[in-house]
Amino acid sequence: MMPRCSVQSNDVQLFQSLTGLQQLAETHRFKAWFLDQFGVLHDGKQPYPGAITTLKNLASSGAKMVIISNSSRRSSTTMEKLRSLGFDPSLFVGAITSGELTHQNLQRRDDAWFAALGKSCIHMTWSARGAISLEGLGLQVVENVQDAEFILVHGTEALGLPSGDALPMKLEELESILEQCAAKHIPMVVANPDFVTVEGRALRVMPGTLAARYEKLGGEVKWMGKPDKVIYKSAMALAGVDPADSIAVGDSLHHDIKGANAAVIQSVFITAGIHATELGLGSFGDVADTSSVQALASKYDAYPSYVLPAFTW
Repeated sequence: MMPRCSVQSNDVQLFQSLTGLQQLAETHRFKAWFLDQFGVLHDGKQPYPGAITTLKNLASSGAKMVIISNSSRRSSTTMEKLRSLGFDPSLFVGAITSGELTHQNLQRRDDAWFAALGKSCIHMTWSARGAISLEGLGLQVVENVQDAEFILVHGTEALGLPSGDALPMKLEELESILEQCAAKHIPMVVANPDFVTVEGRALRVMPGTLAARYEKLGGEVKWMGKPDKVIYKSAMALAGVDPADSIAVGDSLHHDIKGANAAVIQSVFITAGIHATELGLGSFGDVADTSSVQALASKYDAYPSYVLPAFTW
């Protein structure tokens, strides 16, 4: 049954509620499936119940699957992470991450915006989660804002040092550095546009939060990843498909679903991820109230084609 969504739009928005992906997959309507990882396949520590089996079933149905993630890490690292959690990397055509797109653009600099960046940067990165290497990019990491030509944000836990080490910092300390950067009017590249992500049963602050703060300070930000349609175009090119043959699966209305809307492809909204609390869901697999999903979709101006409690068959 197709619930009718009363949203603030000139067009009536519709989504179909599903209990599992089998019915949709067996229509063979979509040749390519673009899958988010955190909040869909796993919580950063372990796979969600049924996710590994669902992937195998989806692959058996003939679907081409591509991981599209706002992870600030490179694609190869993402695939290794999935392998370590028990997923079979051979089931995927490949992975495209915002970290990979950032690395490629900083390396090639065949885009006018990136070509004008300069080489010296303030680098905000991870500490406990593992710092991110800038090897091969020819960048000079600096500590003094006055020496920086741009800001590169991979994480929210530390300030990268010229030695390659990372100095752990609180979010407030990093925001203080951003205030200095905004006063100097230098641009920012954010390699992970997510505001938060799931980690176990908690939510962790992600680089998109710093980027949003920088924009509020008047700074210029280059957002690399979802909801920008560039990551979807890259996924379609990798899978060799058109928008009509593609569907995206994600748990973030602002990033996954809004991005799919921008790329003009169908989408599946997984309610068990970062919006679970907003939707009043207490346990994994709980079914969200249709009116709550409608209201949340309207709030984020992001409209899924299908809604599913979790990535299950």
